[in-house]
Amino acid sequence: MKQITAIIKPFKLDEVREALGQVGVSGLTVTEVKGFGRQRGHTELYRGAEYVVDFLPKVKVEVVVADEALDAAIEAIIGAAKTGRIGDGKIFVTSVEQVIRIRTGEVDNEAI
Repeated sequence: MKQITAIIKPFKLDEVREALGQVGVSGLTVTEVKGFGRQRGHTELYRGAEYVVDFLPKVKVEVVVADEALDAAIEAIIGAAKTGRIGDGKIFVTSVEQVIRIRTGEVDNEAI
């Protein structure tokens, strides 16, 4: 099993959720986060004063999938989240050793 963590632009969340649903991903976790990469933030004007916004709002989407569903899930995220502009985000893939559903005690692929 693999955990996919995708950092995406907030307005792309609904598209990513729908795309993952179409490839069979039944559950995900979403967290509002802030950060920056190559964008390095931007400058804004507020009440006549200019200030730098270092951390940009992003959304972190986390899903756990079976190994055989990994490529389809990654392609779904890329297809839905890509705008072609800087700041589209990143995808991280890590191994998951065990998953246990608390309510039923199911483990691994049955618990996903």
